[in-house]
Amino acid sequence: MRRIICLLFCLSFFLVDQAFSVRLKDISEVEGVRGNFLVGYGLVVGLKQTGDGDQTKFTVQSIVNMLERFGILVPKEQVKLKNVAAVMVTAYLPPYAKPGQRIDVEVSAIGDAKSLQGGTLLMTPLKGPDGQVYALAQGPISIGGFGAQGGGAQVQVNHPTVGKIPNGAIVEREVPMEDLNSLSKVVLSLKTEDFTTTSKIVEAINTYLKGNYAKALDLKNIELTVPSNYQKRVVKLLGEIGNLEVIPDSPARVVIDEKTGTVIIGENVKISRVAVAHGNLSVEIKETPEVSQPYPLSPGETVVTPRTEIQAKEQKAKIVVLEEGVTLGELVRALNAVGATPRELIAILQAIKAAGALHADLIII
Repeated sequence: MRRIICLLFCLSFFLVDQAFSVRLKDISEVEGVRGNFLVGYGLVVGLKQTGDGDQTKFTVQSIVNMLERFGILVPKEQVKLKNVAAVMVTAYLPPYAKPGQRIDVEVSAIGDAKSLQGGTLLMTPLKGPDGQVYALAQGPISIGGFGAQGGGAQVQVNHPTVGKIPNGAIVEREVPMEDLNSLSKVVLSLKTEDFTTTSKIVEAINTYLKGNYAKALDLKNIELTVPSNYQKRVVKLLGEIGNLEVIPDSPARVVIDEKTGTVIIGENVKISRVAVAHGNLSVEIKETPEVSQPYPLSPGETVVTPRTEIQAKEQKAKIVVLEEGVTLGELVRALNAVGATPRELIAILQAIKAAGALHADLIII
């Protein structure tokens, strides 16, 4: 297991050292072109004794209300069902979706149902934030798992109380959106804000269009004036612009997932001179600049040469010597070489950040 972790760290450092260009469409969005979330309350029928119990009052009331709409009057006290489950139905309505198009929906039990396996969702209106119905969902549910239990044991795979219905909803109402082809200006928004990346995108767009059509509004938004030869053809312009490639820059970040012990170190992460002692492990990094001066009256120049000394000591006589460089990557590789676990790496990185020696954003998720 430890060898695999070390291999993953080495692979991650190899990857971040390489600069790759990406398409503009993959790192930016067009302002105003957005989808919407839909939600609805429904009933799943056809379950095999795995539905809501009698204590789930809202399920019983929903059954009574549904039967009343069909002209069947049943006292609520007589309704005792285990083949029905109350669920919340959610969906994502993509931008410019037209009536008649189909979208996927997700179904989640909200009562004490054991499983939705084999169930069918009855017709459920899906509403937007404005309270309007934008789609209708119905169909058999695929849960991608199962659950079974006996007198003294049970087994469960994935989450049997959550399922999906591919193409399970039909769009009934179109969300009003501005016609792109009628616009004279378009704003592109970066998914990850950065001044350097914004400047590169502006340069790439203006080079492609052979003019000063793009300008940066801030570190995230870029205003694009539609050239005269693309008037009424803004969709075509955005398609061409989206395929332009740039090399994005990113701030120095270290992301830590304490639940899984995962540490992701971004590019440009560096540390200052610092000594680390953790348990029986001791690592010391020292920087000593050396000044080289030319002889008097010679044409040479004074040069400052950085000198780095790194020592790693461990009580079991394991010593790691790094060639050069004072980066967090070298420190982590040294810690891995002497057997530090991912949990120990997380503790060390947090301590270095607290000491003010880690020059990066430390994000814990």
